[in-house]
Amino acid sequence: MIITVASFKGGVGKTTTAIHLAAFLQGQAETMLIDADPNRSALGWASRGELPFPVIDEWGEAIPDGNVVIDTQARPTPDDLSALAKTCDLLILPTTPDVLALDALVLTVEYLKEISTSHYRILITSIPPKPSKAGQEVRELLEEAKLPVFRQGVRRFAAFQKAALKGIPVYGVKDARAEAGWRDYENVGNEILDIMAARALTIRAKELSEAKDFF
Repeated sequence: MIITVASFKGGVGKTTTAIHLAAFLQGQAETMLIDADPNRSALGWASRGELPFPVIDEWGEAIPDGNVVIDTQARPTPDDLSALAKTCDLLILPTTPDVLALDALVLTVEYLKEISTSHYRILITSIPPKPSKAGQEVRELLEEAKLPVFRQGVRRFAAFQKAALKGIPVYGVKDARAEAGWRDYENVGNEILDIMAARALTIRAKELSEAKDFF
């Protein structure tokens, strides 16, 4: 399975999402993270500590039979986004619940529609704590527009910054909110598994139907 994380805007939790989804998927099967961002943020994260999966920066290196997570450069060109969409099983678009990030998200979604790509999901990140309703309001806005959005969002916790500084996943940080932060990504990861399982069943059903029609 190839999961690509992309965004037309920086600062939306792209690398944090790639790191933690790779950590989750490593618990399911052998996983590696490809850092395709010129800033090498994921490689920098890994260099400061220890991650439970390898992080590489070259497509030419061996890719395991299990899972690959790709952390892309911020603001990819339309051609790059098209190539990314064609070579992955699921394209994840993180966005924070603010106007500038949503404007960039709209541009991304419009382009994906132009190239007839539908295998993507929007992930709301850096959701502020209550009493703010920003996360819920953005979710409702996206759902009203009939855009595919993860049920689970990722809350804004300082524990993620501590994890980046130490070079480890958030679950390894000594912070009262670390477990909650990891649980958010676990829930997102389980949604991904459900999406892929449902897609596999649909493909299988279509193959059986076509075989029946053939005979």
